[in-house]
Amino acid sequence: MTITDFDIAASARLAAQLIPEEELRPRSVDDVTRLTSFAERLDECGRLTGVPYCESPLDLQNALVFRRLQQLVGISLLNPLWRERLHYFGIRDVPADMTEWERIPLSDKIVQRDMFMGPRAGMVVPLDRGGFEVVASGGTGDGTPLEIVYSLRELRDTYRISGAFMGAYQLNRYLRGPAPRWLFTTLADYQMWSSGTMVGGVLASVPGVNYIGAGPVSAPVLEHMFSYPGHKALMGITAGIALLPELGAGLSPQARADFRVAMYGSGSLPQRKRDELQAFFPNVSILSYFAATQAECIGLQLDHTSPALSAVPGLHLVEIVDEHGRAVAEGEEGELVVTRLHADEAPLLRLKLGDRMIRRPALDGPGLRTERFEFAGRTADVLHLNDSQYSATLAYAALRTRLRSATGVDLDLIAHELQFHNHREDRTLTLLAAVDDPDGTTAAVERALGASGTRRLFLQALPASLSLFNDREANAAAIEQTGYGFRLAFVPPASPQIERTTVGKTPLVRDRG
Repeated sequence: MTITDFDIAASARLAAQLIPEEELRPRSVDDVTRLTSFAERLDECGRLTGVPYCESPLDLQNALVFRRLQQLVGISLLNPLWRERLHYFGIRDVPADMTEWERIPLSDKIVQRDMFMGPRAGMVVPLDRGGFEVVASGGTGDGTPLEIVYSLRELRDTYRISGAFMGAYQLNRYLRGPAPRWLFTTLADYQMWSSGTMVGGVLASVPGVNYIGAGPVSAPVLEHMFSYPGHKALMGITAGIALLPELGAGLSPQARADFRVAMYGSGSLPQRKRDELQAFFPNVSILSYFAATQAECIGLQLDHTSPALSAVPGLHLVEIVDEHGRAVAEGEEGELVVTRLHADEAPLLRLKLGDRMIRRPALDGPGLRTERFEFAGRTADVLHLNDSQYSATLAYAALRTRLRSATGVDLDLIAHELQFHNHREDRTLTLLAAVDDPDGTTAAVERALGASGTRRLFLQALPASLSLFNDREANAAAIEQTGYGFRLAFVPPASPQIERTTVGKTPLVRDRG
């Protein structure tokens, strides 16, 4: 059978051959430890079809991933805590189809803590057998610790799969030339953080590059690393990537020219910072690397001209779901939900990560075939005005467009950072923008808008940030009735008025009361 012969039925048959019936419901913990790894199943699939798994037909990928999901549910049912949770929601056997899979409840950070912290009661294979790694989140929204447990054996598999994908489908396009190729990361103050251990594990596994896990760097250290001959890529948190022109002020022209890829971790990089990077580093391409504590490589931006993120085939099931946990249609926005496919010993089913994504059409060859999605903001990026909820991302986009039209001031071009402050008790919504000349910008905007111009700007922009199905409440009169006041405030760069997390991230929304 050739690769073009794999219809849905043939794909299901091959998936059943790769994961046979007797392995869907292991009978004991010892049976779980003896299972063939999912990574080996992916490799065997490639051998049987004659093409890498990443390039196999989507029907075949979907069939094998679903077979694996069935097996993960079967494994989870061995654990008393998982069994109790699944039985409560009516899940007593492996799902027959994706509709049944979507009946499995979404997990969140509370479930993760219950399963993998304290007694770590959600582990199928007990911790006392050894061979595990505990990984922590570098920063959580509620400020409390968050850990998860991984099998070291399965981590090695995921690093190899992710690194090979990253090299073949992302970095090889940008890192060229006969000289050595370099891949740096400035992530992680502490090695226990997932950004240090897991993302570092992926980057160190990219074939054909030399890896340096630098951690936070000073200007002299960056200058030293960039003195190495050859093309370079650097991955860091968004704020760290934005600082590179400042840190690299002393770099030679050759060092600046050799910097080819700036990868920022999760979220979005302001247009002002993109422009500064590209002005300082003439050959740099800016790409997104989307990851989380629970998933070391959720999506990679493969093309700097398109914001779409591509999933690594066979690494995770990436779902974009509605409020009922069901898949949204292409072009629709939903909650990002991830299930790790390499997790025999410590499974975590359908974990929502707190991010919003737009589902995009899949890449379907020639060559790579995989699911795609686009970052739309954090789930917490919502502006609550009394009983109505507005997307902060869409509200900013509408405000920026209307402000540029009315005043000529483009926040994308001048703002270093942006943040909404919603004072619910005082009923005041403020958009803060960190700019180089706050006094001059304030004066220019006030002259152009006039006395009531800022309020009018918000009243015109906010209706554009409600969904189509809420359009009856999306009008200026309804917003007027909330009793809210609206402000646009320009502050200096690094102003303490803009709140940042302990790891240097700038949330788009801060709620007060």
